[in-house]
Amino acid sequence: MAAEMALVKPITKFNTINTTTARLSSRRLPFAVRMSAATTTPPTSKPSKKPQKQGIKESLLTPRFYTTDFDEMETLFNTEINKNLNEAEFEALLQEFKTDYNQTHFVRNKEFKEAADKIQGPLRQIFVEFLERSCTAEFSGFLLYKELGRRLKKTNPVVAEIFSLMSRDEARHAGFLNKGLSDFNLALDLGFLTKARKYTFFKPKFIFYATYLSEKIGYWRYITIYRHLKTNPEFICYPIFKYFENWCQDENRHGDFFSALMKAQPQFLNDWKAKLWSRFFCLSVYVTMYLNDCQRTDFYEGIGLNTKEFDMHVIIETNRTTARIFPAVLDVENPEFKRKLDRMVEINTKLIAVSESDEIPLVKNFKKIPLIAALASELLAAYLMKPIESGSVDFAEFEPQLTY
Repeated sequence: MAAEMALVKPITKFNTINTTTARLSSRRLPFAVRMSAATTTPPTSKPSKKPQKQGIKESLLTPRFYTTDFDEMETLFNTEINKNLNEAEFEALLQEFKTDYNQTHFVRNKEFKEAADKIQGPLRQIFVEFLERSCTAEFSGFLLYKELGRRLKKTNPVVAEIFSLMSRDEARHAGFLNKGLSDFNLALDLGFLTKARKYTFFKPKFIFYATYLSEKIGYWRYITIYRHLKTNPEFICYPIFKYFENWCQDENRHGDFFSALMKAQPQFLNDWKAKLWSRFFCLSVYVTMYLNDCQRTDFYEGIGLNTKEFDMHVIIETNRTTARIFPAVLDVENPEFKRKLDRMVEINTKLIAVSESDEIPLVKNFKKIPLIAALASELLAAYLMKPIESGSVDFAEFEPQLTY
C-alpha cells in the first residue's frame, strides 16, 4: 500500500533493531513495522537453521496499514442503491481473478539460499530491508482486502469475492517475501503483527485513490526491474527478480479492479474536489518513493540501475496510466517537477544529518524548523504546478517506451 507524505521527520536510511525483544514493534506509523538492514550481519560459519524473528523499531514512511468506513463501503456497493455498478464488468473481473494465473508461479528452489549467502556487505543490508518493506506492504494489502471481502459478502457477493481473491494474491506475495528473509536467517512475525495491528483510517474514496496508485506503481516498479535484468542478467544477484514478470501482473489486475470501482463511483472522479485529491495522492506517492529510494541507492546500483532515472521512469509511466482514470494528474514530465524532487532530496539529507547529530533534542528541533519549512514549500510548489486535465477512462491498450 502506498504511504502518504509526512513533513515532521526526515526519511532515514535505516532504523536500528531493538535486540532486547524478539517481537516486532507495532505500526507502520502507528502501525508500520521495520526490520533494519543496518544491523543485519552476514551468516556465520554455523548459521542458525531457524530464522530469527527480529524486533523492529518504527519508521515514519514504512508501508502503512489501513482501515476504512466499512458501513460506507457496504452502501457504495449495494446494487439496489448504486445504479452505476456495472455488474457485467465485475463478473468478468471475478472470472479473471478465479483463473489464478500465478497459482503455481511462486515456487522456490535451491538458488535462493545459495544466492543469499553470496550477498555481503552494504548490499546485503539493503537487500534485507527491501524484502522486509515489500513483505510488510503486501501483508498490509492482505489484511485490508480480507476484511473488505468479509464485510461486503452480503451486500455485493461478486465484489466481496474479488477482494477475497486479491487478499489471496497479497498473502501469497507476503509469504514468498518472508520466506526470502529466511534465506538471510531472518523473518517477520506476521502472526504477531496481525494481533498487534493498528490502522491508519482512510475514507473509502481515499482508499481507492491510494490503493490504485499503490498497485499501479508496484506494477511499473516490478516490470521495469524485470525488463532491465532480462537484458542485463549479470546483475541478477537473487532469483526473486526472475518472478517479477508474472508477479507484476497481479499488481496490474488489482489496479484495474480499483479502476472499475472508481468508475462505479463517479462522485469520486467528476468534481473539483476529486481533482485536488487526485493530485495530492499522486504527489504524496511519487515523492515518498523518490525520497525513500534516494536513501537506498546501493540497492538499485547493485542491480545496475541509476536510482533517479529508474524512479522518474516509474513515476512517468504510472502517471500516464493514472491519467486514464484520475480527473487530474501532475505534470511529472515537466523538467521543473524533477528539479523539485531533487531539492527535496537535498533538504531531506540535511534533515537526516540533523537527526543523527549528537546535539541535544532542543537544538535539533530548532535546526529542523527551517528545513521542514523548506520541504513543505517545495511540496506545495510541486502541488501547485499546472496539472494535466485527464480522466478519459479510456483503457485502450498501449505500450509506453522504456527508457532503458
